[in-house]
Amino acid sequence: MMPFLATRRGFLQGLAATLAPSPPRNVLLITADDMNYNSPGVYGCQVKDITPNIDRLASEGMRFTRAHVTVAVCQPSRSVLMTGRYPYRNGAEGFQPIREDVPTLQERLHAAGYLNGILAKNSHLAPRPKFCWDFYITPEELGQGRSPALYYQHAKQFFEQAKAASKPFFLMANSQDPHRPFAGSQQELRNFGKHLPYTRKIEPAEAVIPGFLPDLPDVRQEVAEYFTSVHRSDETAGEVLRALKESSFEDNTLVMFLSDNGMSFPFSKTNCYLTSTKTPWIARWPGRTKPGSVHEQFISGIDYTPTILEAVGLPQIEGVDGRSFLPLLKGAAQEGRDRVFTMFHETSARQRFEMRSVQNRKYGYLFNAWPDGERVFKNESQNGLTFRAMQEAARTDPQIAERVKLFLYRLPEELYDFESDPDALHNLIGDPKYKPEIDRLRRQLLDNMTRTADPLREVFRKRVKL
Repeated sequence: MMPFLATRRGFLQGLAATLAPSPPRNVLLITADDMNYNSPGVYGCQVKDITPNIDRLASEGMRFTRAHVTVAVCQPSRSVLMTGRYPYRNGAEGFQPIREDVPTLQERLHAAGYLNGILAKNSHLAPRPKFCWDFYITPEELGQGRSPALYYQHAKQFFEQAKAASKPFFLMANSQDPHRPFAGSQQELRNFGKHLPYTRKIEPAEAVIPGFLPDLPDVRQEVAEYFTSVHRSDETAGEVLRALKESSFEDNTLVMFLSDNGMSFPFSKTNCYLTSTKTPWIARWPGRTKPGSVHEQFISGIDYTPTILEAVGLPQIEGVDGRSFLPLLKGAAQEGRDRVFTMFHETSARQRFEMRSVQNRKYGYLFNAWPDGERVFKNESQNGLTFRAMQEAARTDPQIAERVKLFLYRLPEELYDFESDPDALHNLIGDPKYKPEIDRLRRQLLDNMTRTADPLREVFRKRVKL
């Protein structure tokens, strides 16, 4: 009896393994650069047919409605994605390399025999040896990171290389749209000496002005240029996905799409508002994610590395701050996903403006450590048409003048009802009826700062008297 039972048990185990969905062999991460969470059509954008490829990907997979990056600026955001650690725990608070002792997702994949590839935004994952790239294509080889046709060519080359080597792969395909300079803008002409090609121009009349910006002619012009770049970014995503399909890897590849932070306009990128860190995030995992499904729990950029490692069946990296959201990809719920912690340290110009935030489904609490009534905020969004138009309009419009003042000088604390006020127009911090909620959010933020040894925690504790 025993040999028979052992044989039968082995047969059943083999059958179960055959029937069970296998882990994805390959991983494709497509990122947009500075795309606001509500710019794709599937996330509610009213510009007609602005992102058909991203929308199609969502119809084939799962769309997250409460996804955030951890820090709303390029290099730190991407460093968090690939380490699973907060910036003050990986060393890249601004545009610095991560520390040598911090393990990366790419190191773990490389050790497991994966072929690692990157298209554009290369310098934003540093130092280079920590990311084990086997395939390394720079923005200059991709039309300044803005040529969909060149992304297709190089992605196809990478997939064929993986096929020839019989290796699983990880490809990070980074569109440099819709980052400034925007398509067709004077800023683009100054930066590149020419206008880069695009297939569709969004006219100012078509542009949807975000609620956190005033509807002024120059603002409308610049937002139209931004959306022209959004459309080109969508074409890049579509061409990478086309290359994947043509290479016959579509069915065993986990695909994710997200943006590294919000749009480069005042009150978005390099801040901690909802429009700073909330990101469009889509996952397509054939056989696992239900086509056209939507998940409403919070996920964060800090969760990316542990999720990918669990999905492909590799051991987790010890000491990460994030955790896998694999159950969500399978359609389940997960405890502890009712809030998200975000932060900001410094701009690309190395100016430090320390901020911390905790957001739940309704409220967002922000702590700004830098305002003193004199120091002036400075970021890249002030280099374009929009902020200059706001400053000019502020001469005669008191409401716009208040917005400009808030942007430049800020307040130590801010509270917004993001459920009813996603554009953060009404600061509730001084309203006594919100004090219980404010105190609760302060405590949650302090707990997270303490748990992760945030260097700002004592400053925060003293400023808010906790």
